[in-house]
Amino acid sequence: MRTTFQEELDQLEAILQEEGTLVLRALRGALNALEQRDEELADEVIAFDDDVDDHYVRIEEGIQLLLARQTPVATDLRLVLAILHVNLHLERMADYCVTIAKLTKLVPEVDPGPRFVEGFEEMGSRCEEMIRVALDSFGNRDLAGAESLVDLDELIDRANRRVVERIGDHAVDIGEQTAYLLTAEFREFTDASHPTPREA
Repeated sequence: MRTTFQEELDQLEAILQEEGTLVLRALRGALNALEQRDEELADEVIAFDDDVDDHYVRIEEGIQLLLARQTPVATDLRLVLAILHVNLHLERMADYCVTIAKLTKLVPEVDPGPRFVEGFEEMGSRCEEMIRVALDSFGNRDLAGAESLVDLDELIDRANRRVVERIGDHAVDIGEQTAYLLTAEFREFTDASHPTPREA
């Protein structure tokens, strides 16, 4: 029974990492659509959100089934809870990518100007880096990597572009879940990583 439980946990975590890869793809697509004012690519990003949502639902249902049959304790329970939280943050990141794509479609004929596009591209690249660091630190149980997300997030916060900034904040939240998983203590890296109810 224990082997099956561990295999299920491993499978859920693998699906979570797949979801993270999909989010990275959605972010890159949204940024490219904005930069190129490509409505077709924006439509692909919007449609692609269904794949992220499918992963989200698979993880939610998988955890519900796991908890219905097993009673995880200590480290295993922390992992289950952390997967639930990370799953939510990844799904929200994908939603922000959809928002960027929808905004791109709203004004396809408007030239946003090179400075705006360059600034957005820079923040998007930083968010991509943060997502990779967040997923790697979670997968490798790397506390130092998780804590490094705070400094990376500061670089995005300085630019203060609302939609992309929230993606970085969610990456910090994933880092907090890694710290929780490793230390059994919930640590808030920054206040900014927790949205107000209206922002969530």
